[in-house]
Amino acid sequence: MVKRRTFITTKSPNKYINLLLTTLVSILIGAVIMLALGHNPIEAYIQLFKGAFVGKLNLGTTLQKFAPLLLTSLAFATAARAGVFNVGVEGELYLGAIAAAWIGYTFTSLPGPILILLCMVVAALVGAAWSYIPSSLKAYLGVNEVCVTILMNYVALYITSYLVNGPLSAKTGVPQTPTVAAGAKLAQFMKPSQANMGLFIAIGVAVLVYWILNKSTLGYKFTTVGLNPLHAEYIGIKPEKSIINSMFLSGAIGGIAGAIEVLGTYGYFLDNFSSGMAFDGMLAALIVKNDIKMVPFMAFFLAVLKSGALGMERYTGVPKSVVDTIIAVFIIFATMEALFAFLQKRKAKLVEEQI
Repeated sequence: MVKRRTFITTKSPNKYINLLLTTLVSILIGAVIMLALGHNPIEAYIQLFKGAFVGKLNLGTTLQKFAPLLLTSLAFATAARAGVFNVGVEGELYLGAIAAAWIGYTFTSLPGPILILLCMVVAALVGAAWSYIPSSLKAYLGVNEVCVTILMNYVALYITSYLVNGPLSAKTGVPQTPTVAAGAKLAQFMKPSQANMGLFIAIGVAVLVYWILNKSTLGYKFTTVGLNPLHAEYIGIKPEKSIINSMFLSGAIGGIAGAIEVLGTYGYFLDNFSSGMAFDGMLAALIVKNDIKMVPFMAFFLAVLKSGALGMERYTGVPKSVVDTIIAVFIIFATMEALFAFLQKRKAKLVEEQI
């Protein structure tokens, strides 16, 4: 029932040069758009990078945005390693976040470190459990996971919205849960920004995921199934099990991302708190073609763009939508490169047939 799906990856060292060139071209296109709007692109980019790095507030905001982007991009890349297109990270993030919030304000008698650990574990389990639905449908029934995960994002969003407006409501004017216990909150640094210790948790998760995908038997199974599930089955690897396990890990990472937002940034679950951060993470993974080594760098670059866009708009008047345009150009170039690779393979195949 498992259909073969191969994600195009480039093993040549030139892929890093191509990514650098794509970045420069995207920035250049952004500069052309600024010129067309009557703005000075050099001054705009200076203010963008100042808005991302200069001062505790700006740098802290960049780091605060980087943590969820890193985790959500890792979540997508992890599933992609096994050939699964997990568009449902947003839903896993929401459910993990509200689960962490509930644990955080319910078990207030627990010591702080244990309570934080419990929040993270429960959030990961909830995210993993939610991912079982699309992964099992794909593995055993061949149902397209893209359609299922997109629809399940809405289901997760509505479930959390109902809970935060009903059973788990703090009964305030804003739909939110009660504040978690003081011991459950992740310590913030670089105040007055919201940068918090969740950044180091995210980095730790990234290191663990890298080891799993590149150094463990489980990661080898994911890669084999992602490249060719028929070959994997021939050598004794069950594609269905690897697909489900990859989605389990992906969902768990998404749940942890939600827990960090609750425990580190807000201190409670806020209805509709995510402004598409999981989709931004997915874009970061797609731009680098799910290269687990490059994912953190692209996630950080997107965090810089997102954080610095506000400063750019404030001091130069350049709309922050220009940043979204730059990101869109990234995706276009990535898609074009994949298209060219497909056309080259097709042309080579036709030449072989003629010979």
